[in-house]
Amino acid sequence: MLRSFARLAKGLTRWAGPRCVPPGAASRGVLPSSQIPLWKAAALFHESEQAKDYSIPNASWSPEMVNQFNRFMAMAKDGTWKKLPSYRNVVEHVPVRMRQGNELKERTSRLFLRNLDEEGMGFEYAMFLNPSEKRMVSMFQLGPYLEGPPGFAHGGSIATILDTVLGTCAIFVAGRVLTANLNINYRSPIPLGSVVLVESKLDRIEGRKVFVTGHVQSVDGQTVHAEGTALFIQFQLKDSIQQQASSK
Repeated sequence: MLRSFARLAKGLTRWAGPRCVPPGAASRGVLPSSQIPLWKAAALFHESEQAKDYSIPNASWSPEMVNQFNRFMAMAKDGTWKKLPSYRNVVEHVPVRMRQGNELKERTSRLFLRNLDEEGMGFEYAMFLNPSEKRMVSMFQLGPYLEGPPGFAHGGSIATILDTVLGTCAIFVAGRVLTANLNINYRSPIPLGSVVLVESKLDRIEGRKVFVTGHVQSVDGQTVHAEGTALFIQFQLKDSIQQQASSK
């Protein structure tokens, strides 16, 4: 298991690993010019002919969800916004040429937000990135499996949405990160089956610390359901592998 994870980590390191950053560049939020922007690297995901992109409309999407998706797809035509693909698990997000070993092709794990048993019962979502502004907008449709109070989404599902969107924004702006802190203010409950927009934006980078803010709102912008701030820490996968290996 450790060997398999090490192989995957090695591929990820070559694929999107941060290069040497000039002194002070990280604190200014500046990425090294030699690093391929992760939103461009995302295009490599399409090398997989078998991977299915789950962030496209399906029969469970409501008309409002489809309308929001089409709106951002239209905005993406000029290159300002980039649609991010979303696959079954982490392995399928790695370019094919980076995968090593048959064990990686037989994984049964799946992304936490992806309910693949029945469309529309859990999270249905699509994410769009604006690289120049270092921000993201995502649309979520919350299914009946996410119920908390009768008829409304569980607060934990809202926290999951914010952690995912803010974390994805941090990853595509600053590279590999882990959540260190997530603060949420709940403003208004979200009815099950409704569609919400989740906006996130890089606040600042201080050394290895990446600060991101975001909020969940109704599609008409009249209701803010939740607001969040998060701190993420940049890390090297190879360091984690070495620590695990030394503990064995």
